[in-house]
Amino acid sequence: MKFGDFVKVKSLSCPQGFKENLERLGLPMPCDDELESGDTAAMAQPLTVSGLKVGNRYAIHPMEGWDGLADGNPSDNTRRRWTLFGRSGAKMIWGGEAVAVRHDGRANPKQLVMNAQTQSGIAQLREGLVQAHRESMGSDKDLVIGLQLTHSGRFCKPNLETRMEPRVLYKHPLLDGRFGPKENIVVMSDGEIRQLIEDYVVAAKRAWDCGFQFVDLKHCHGYLGHEFLSAKTREGDFGGSLHNRTRFVRELAQGIRAEVPGMALGVRLSAVDFLPYKADPSLSDDESLGPGIPVDYANALPYRYGFGVNESNPLLYALDETAQFLKVLESLDISMVNVTVGSPYYTPHVTRPALYPPSDGYQPPEDPLVGVMRHLEIVRDLKKMFPAMAFVGSGYTYLQEFLPHVAQAVVKQGWTDFVGLGRMVLAYPELPADVLAGRAMQRKRLCRTFSDCTTAPRNGLVSGCYPLDTHYKKSPQMAVLTQIKKAAKLS
Repeated sequence: MKFGDFVKVKSLSCPQGFKENLERLGLPMPCDDELESGDTAAMAQPLTVSGLKVGNRYAIHPMEGWDGLADGNPSDNTRRRWTLFGRSGAKMIWGGEAVAVRHDGRANPKQLVMNAQTQSGIAQLREGLVQAHRESMGSDKDLVIGLQLTHSGRFCKPNLETRMEPRVLYKHPLLDGRFGPKENIVVMSDGEIRQLIEDYVVAAKRAWDCGFQFVDLKHCHGYLGHEFLSAKTREGDFGGSLHNRTRFVRELAQGIRAEVPGMALGVRLSAVDFLPYKADPSLSDDESLGPGIPVDYANALPYRYGFGVNESNPLLYALDETAQFLKVLESLDISMVNVTVGSPYYTPHVTRPALYPPSDGYQPPEDPLVGVMRHLEIVRDLKKMFPAMAFVGSGYTYLQEFLPHVAQAVVKQGWTDFVGLGRMVLAYPELPADVLAGRAMQRKRLCRTFSDCTTAPRNGLVSGCYPLDTHYKKSPQMAVLTQIKKAAKLS
């Protein structure tokens, strides 16, 4: 199955046409016909979470650009991106981007690192964002900004773009060796984990000193925090039982609150996992990759290597384990949760529904709207179970013209508290500001999910919207990216 088999969202001329397409697909996705604007609009309503008043219901997801400096400081590209986040009009900036708590935890040699040498540069990122927001929106009142802290675990690549240096919690039968040589994998000891917790606490204190109101203790996308949740086969204090697998987040929260009692905490969570996918070789040809299919998992049953997944049938997700984790967060007084699913490394069609895959991916095995609906339903179901928690939803970019129509509807119906935007803000950062002000959307700037923002960093280039943002479209790296994509089609 190729992407041409799916109805392109761009071809649907109005909300009614979009809803008819949803009905054809059997998707009960809410979608309002008319958009509200002004102070009374549903998306303009403030919400207080963890003692922080957020001025509207749009959030910006962490959007890393793979464009920092070798020493972990921001570059001009980084500062430009954060300025655009400020101009967006969203009042919740969830994390800014993934910032490693120490060098060996970087996902690439250009990832930001929080330490004594970079603290002032990261503080300036926040200040530039606030200034841009003030200029765009007239005031920075009710603007809430957090910083996402991370260690990349299995996906560490701190020194060279060509060398993975994984730090993992357990041996994974389906992922070991998929992202680099198995011999490079190092299983962390309990002692190394406890040292890492201390590094997180120091980084959180630095973030507070920079002016960030909260930190995101990242538990998503297969990075180290997320891997703790699936460490069922690990022995020792951080594996096996759910109590042990949540020890990391519990000790993080305790340590940060002891050092920075005024700082709020949030968690970006991959609420469910999926089996790794690969392109179906039998349906690949010279023109395109094949559709995604799960890897062979027959020798990995019962599947004890995922979180929120059915161990006897890992083709199905299971929210009961997710609910148990959220109960732990409740006990820690962590009430801000940003929900995503799977991992963009091995289930990109699940995490980021798109019509066009990255160069190392596969064609979507389902209409991407099915993937969007999965995101919405998971957040809806978790919100029903935990009504006092404040949820940020993901997966909205593929909705394109109809993103604000669906966003408004799901917030009004109580499916989520905030609508998070990721790739869309690389192409069209001012979308929330335009919608809230009642201005017409700039359709030519809407992200069409070409996935260049993923293909570029997968190949050592900076991330950005190469098709639509002139800053990247006219850069020397555009020519390199074009050649990479041509080569991928021929390989």
